[in-house]
Amino acid sequence: MNHQDDYQYPPLEPWRVGIKGRCPRCGEGHLFNGFLKLAPRCEVCGLDYSFADPADGPAFFVIIFGCVPSILFAVWAEVSFQPPFWFHLVVSLPLILATCIPPLRPLKGWLVASQFHHKAEEGKLVRRND
Repeated sequence: MNHQDDYQYPPLEPWRVGIKGRCPRCGEGHLFNGFLKLAPRCEVCGLDYSFADPADGPAFFVIIFGCVPSILFAVWAEVSFQPPFWFHLVVSLPLILATCIPPLRPLKGWLVASQFHHKAEEGKLVRRND
């Protein structure tokens, strides 16, 4: 990760710029080039986003804090009330979709901005000469 020009920019809080999908260095450029696809670089400050690798982090958080509670609600409603099929089409399915899809982009932005802020990089083995 190249941080030679970072001194020109004040440090930004990762959650503020990340959830808005903004550049973690300048806070103005766009982070995404689609719904979840990262842009190659910031169009304002030129920061190369190749350092960013949130992997499955956004999906993990969405599954744990969004999907699981939504599915548990649908199962609870089915077991407790045995509602008609339309209930799940009108209530359960939209609830599951609303708690699983919209949070993905802000979470991915936050994780990428956190990687930049904390200068997170791939771990490297250091060999010592003994």
